[in-house]
Amino acid sequence: MWHYILKRLLLMIPTLVGILAITFAIIQFVPGGPVEQMVQQLTHAGVAGEAAQGGGNSPFKGRAGLSPEELATLKAQYGFDKPALQRFGDMLVKFSRFDLGESFFHHESVWALIVSKLPVSMSIGLWSFFITYLVCIPLGVSKAVRDGSPFDLFTSTVILVGYAIPGFVLGVALLVLFGGGSFWQLFPLRGLVSENWADLGLVDKVLDYLWHITLPVTASVVGNLAVMTILTKNVFLEEIRRQYVYTARAKGLSERRILYKHVFRNALIPLITGFPAAFIGAFFSGSLLIETLFSLDGLGLLSYESVIRRDYPVVMGSLYVFTLMGLVAKLLSDLSYVLVDPRVSFEEGGQ
Repeated sequence: MWHYILKRLLLMIPTLVGILAITFAIIQFVPGGPVEQMVQQLTHAGVAGEAAQGGGNSPFKGRAGLSPEELATLKAQYGFDKPALQRFGDMLVKFSRFDLGESFFHHESVWALIVSKLPVSMSIGLWSFFITYLVCIPLGVSKAVRDGSPFDLFTSTVILVGYAIPGFVLGVALLVLFGGGSFWQLFPLRGLVSENWADLGLVDKVLDYLWHITLPVTASVVGNLAVMTILTKNVFLEEIRRQYVYTARAKGLSERRILYKHVFRNALIPLITGFPAAFIGAFFSGSLLIETLFSLDGLGLLSYESVIRRDYPVVMGSLYVFTLMGLVAKLLSDLSYVLVDPRVSFEEGGQ
């Protein structure tokens, strides 16, 4: 077991470096980098200054552009005065110390930015995660037990319709219906909490938070219900049709005992093994469309703005953190097989 864990941890290093290298290489060929954007801003500012002074003596000649010395200073400010390989090596050394650098445009550390946006994404991700598991597993079991019944057909139709509706479209519909668009104003339009949240009592704070999070979580979770419910149903159907179930029935065991003592334990194995990855992923899930629609300043919006503004420290730093957490989650998922299924072993010759 420990040999397998050590091997997987060592394999994470080239995987992580490879992902960062590919992204870093692509970035080098993307036009409109931070230096180009700053040159454009300074040029526009210089032209505006000349126009305001009627073409008189201006300290900066906007139409003439930046001098080579000014351009070199600007490249040094953003770290582009070094060769690409050297910059990549310096970045890896910093990342090994978990130093993600400083944002070009926010002028604060990337860690501080991620931590500041994390509560919003965690709120959406964790609630979506728990609601999905709490709804889909009981519903999937009920559908498997009542396979082919009117209940099974009705619930399948409902969850498939929900799966077919994009989360952004559903969010718009929820805002129109319940956000004061054209019908009822039952929920707020934006934000995670009210402006006077700090002045509220404990119970009122909790209620205010749940009041704000209802619509975005609903828009996020509906699309996830179909996949997990159908997966749960199929896994339980497969177990119900196994030979040991027929044997248990022949021995006179009740259907309830067979389902919850034998089938339930075996059928949950493939569901539980995906639990660690889904749980860790919930901390960093960020939906740009949902966050934009409900005016939530989370990781999804941060990632999008960083790509658009070519804020490379934020792009690479967030990619590093998310990739590392994804690799760790995958390892935990594999290890969970051993914990829930004694037949699985990672020892030599044990698989």
